[in-house]
Parts: sequence; C-alpha cells; structure tokens
Amino acid sequence: MTWLSLFDRVSLKEFAQVDAIFVASVVSILALGMVMVSSASISISETIHGHPYFFMGRQALYLVLGLVFGWVLLSLPTQQLQKWGILMMGLSLMLLIFVLLPGIGKSVNGSRRWINLVVFNLQASEVAKVCMVVYISGYLVRRADRLRQGWIGFMLPLCLCGVFLLFLLLEPDFGASVVLLGTVMALLFLGGAPLYQFLALMGMAVLVLAGVAVSESYRMKRLMNFIDPWADPFNEGYQLSQALIAYGRGEWFGLGLGNSVQKLSYLPEAHTDFVFSIWVEETGMVGGVLLIFLFALMVSRAFKIGHKAMALSRPFAAYMCFGFSILILAQVIINIGVNTGFLPTKGLTLPLISYGGSSLIITLGSLFVVARVDIENRRIEQSQRTEKGVAAKESTA
Repeated sequence: MTWLSLFDRVSLKEFAQVDAIFVASVVSILALGMVMVSSASISISETIHGHPYFFMGRQALYLVLGLVFGWVLLSLPTQQLQKWGILMMGLSLMLLIFVLLPGIGKSVNGSRRWINLVVFNLQASEVAKVCMVVYISGYLVRRADRLRQGWIGFMLPLCLCGVFLLFLLLEPDFGASVVLLGTVMALLFLGGAPLYQFLALMGMAVLVLAGVAVSESYRMKRLMNFIDPWADPFNEGYQLSQALIAYGRGEWFGLGLGNSVQKLSYLPEAHTDFVFSIWVEETGMVGGVLLIFLFALMVSRAFKIGHKAMALSRPFAAYMCFGFSILILAQVIINIGVNTGFLPTKGLTLPLISYGGSSLIITLGSLFVVARVDIENRRIEQSQRTEKGVAAKESTA
C-alpha cells in the first residue's frame, strides 16, 4: 500500500456542492481576518521590521499553507482519520513534551509553547486540541456501550486528557487547558455519558481549574485586574483598559478601516489576542456583531453537517464535526470575553482572524475535514437515491 492509495481525490464539482452557507461564512471570516491583520499590525510591523505590511505578508503565506494542508485533508477519507486516531493522539503528546525541552521549544513572554519550523512556529497546543477531538470521536464509537454504562468508560478518556493538561500547564497555557477539557467533556456528554456523571465531573473540573488559577500570583493578579482594570490602568490593568478604550472609540459605526488609534503601540498584542478590540474600534458595534454572526453561522452549519452524518449512521464523522465546532466556539467566546472584560486575560487567538501560523493552518485543516464530512454525506445520499431508483424500476418491471 502506498501513501497515495490512502487518499480519495475530491473533484472541484464535489467541492462546489459543499454547504454554500458554511463555505461563504468561512471565506468571509478569512477575508476579514486578512484585512484586520494588515490594519492592526501596521505599527508593530513598522517598528520591528521597518515595513508596515510584514505581518500581513506572513499571514498571507500562512493562509496559502493552510489551504494546501486543508486540501490534503479534504482528500483523506474520514475512516482513515478514525484509524489514525490513537497515532495522532500519541504524536500530539510527543509535541507537548518536545516543546518543553531546551533547544527545541521556543519561549515567548515567559511561555514555552512553540517549536520553530523555520516557515512558522508550530504551537503544540493547537495540534493537541484537534488530535484529541479525533481520538475522542473514535473512542465514542469504539466504547459507546462502556461510556453509557459506568464510570470506567467515562473516566478513561478524561485520564488521558489529564495527561495532556499536565503538559499544557507546564508550558504554561491555561487557556488551551480550559478549551481542551471543556471540549472533551462536551463530546463525552454528546456521546451519551449519564448526566449525573457529567455534572459531577464538571464540578470537579471547575474546582481544579480554580485551584490552578489561584496557585500562581500572576494568575491572581489577572483575576483581580479583570474584575477592576481601572484600579491599576497603567500597570497590571493596562491591556484590558486599553481594549475597553478601543470599544469606546468605536461607538456604533467605528472610526473606519485603518483609522484605529489603539493599534499605534497603545494596545499590546493588537494583531493577535486583542485583534477583536481593534476590529470594533474601526467598524463599531455593528462590525463586532457582524463578525460574531459570521462565527455563529459557520459553527451552526458545521453542527448541521455533523447532525446529517449522525442521521446517516456515521457517528465518528458526526462527533468530529461537533468537536471542531465546539473548539472554535469556545475559543471565540473566550477571546471575545477577554477582549470585552467579561473573562480574565488569557492568551487565546481569535480563530481565522488573529495573526499566527499554527492557529490559522490547524483551524483551516479542521474546517476542511468538516467539508469532507459533508462531501461524504452527499455521496451516501446520492448512492441511496440511486439504489431506491433501481429498486423502483425492478419492482415495476
């Protein structure tokens, strides 16, 4: 067996039949992302690299790499991903270990989360989240009865998730830990875990995460500043207070694209974690609601594709769609919550919008997998219609 035999080529005609609303929402968000990276990064790009559009050029390169990676995944049957689930989980765990090793992991702002791949820095947690969704989706198919009947089937995947969380917290990456744990728990609930087990474990998870949050002084400072950023607006509360100023400047319709003041070295991480603040400053509340609507549209259509797969007796494909949707939804909620002051500051990017190679490439890859599920759904439906037509002709003959 050759590597090429593992792939099932998708024609452009088949791709054109993928849920139009899903594709349109993804393309719209990507377009807005390119616009916002180019706008929000002008000041820092000029300061660091002497060129105002350095980060925009890099983001365009990441987009091309993401589209190539996504097209490869589009040609990979979902049953092949199911076979590779355990292997993918193991490889992602190795990445989480490697990123902590001196000389391999790259440290930025006190966190060791990246591996330098020359073209871009690979964030191990982004790979881990997607691979965990694939693994858990396969587990829900293989161990469906055990999951519904007792605690063992419920706790085994969570124990594995706990190992991942340990390495994520060593980086440290508290935001990715919350997203990963929340996604795994949501998938287990969708897979049929009893409600009392789910609620009990959710309570335990909240207590553990709360303990982790207060175990480090810098996390406690973030919590206090999140409650009242204006108590120390020039030190610990600086980032959030500047983000809130951006919202105030934007009002209803914004200052206009490219006219943000906060991106001019006032708001740190304006092109990454806090790009939504710049977007609202330039496009106003109307622009912010529009972007949230596009994300809601994309996630809802991905859920619909997963629901169709479940109706066609394809639970693995369905769980992957649900898992990827939950991952994106959780990151959007946390990022916007942080930007608006509803949640403590966390280093999570806004999917498809924020600058960053790992986030864009991995998120695009997961969305292409959702598109693959939709294509396979349509193939099965077409096959069923053909079989019914043949049966009808035979019955009338």
